[in-house]
Amino acid sequence: MAKKKTAKRPRKAAGAAKRSKARRAKPAPRRATSGADVLLAHLKNADRREIGGVQLEVARAGAARVKRMIYPAGFRWSKNMKPIVGTELCMHAHVGFLARGRIHIEYADGCIVEHNAPQVVAIEPGHDGWVVGREPAVLIEFDFEGDTVERLGMPARHQH
Repeated sequence: MAKKKTAKRPRKAAGAAKRSKARRAKPAPRRATSGADVLLAHLKNADRREIGGVQLEVARAGAARVKRMIYPAGFRWSKNMKPIVGTELCMHAHVGFLARGRIHIEYADGCIVEHNAPQVVAIEPGHDGWVVGREPAVLIEFDFEGDTVERLGMPARHQH
């Protein structure tokens, strides 16, 4: 049986193949060129305020709130917030994602916890806390206002 001869196609030049692929490729996504830090950019449709030196932005997400809290370097709850809030310790639960920085937490019973970004955090009520180092701490927090502890199944106060 005789082999069937197939006609060979002419090969494209290397440069032509590259040009052809370049035309078909999808354009790269556009990036902001301003050099702005998107982690610190204003959140769309969020309420903004500053309290005790903390920049706070709050937006609704269903029954919950999503908050971005930017704690400046040097922030300490007992120094910056205690005079405003009037309690000995922070009595809020903080649940979320530490996107940047380091925070040091001390509970009334002496328990100490340090969180380093990137890290998921669950901080129980009854604590003092502060930013460690020269970089601000950015916490993305989820809460249910006064029902956070109950709805997330957390203890009302830190205990061992």
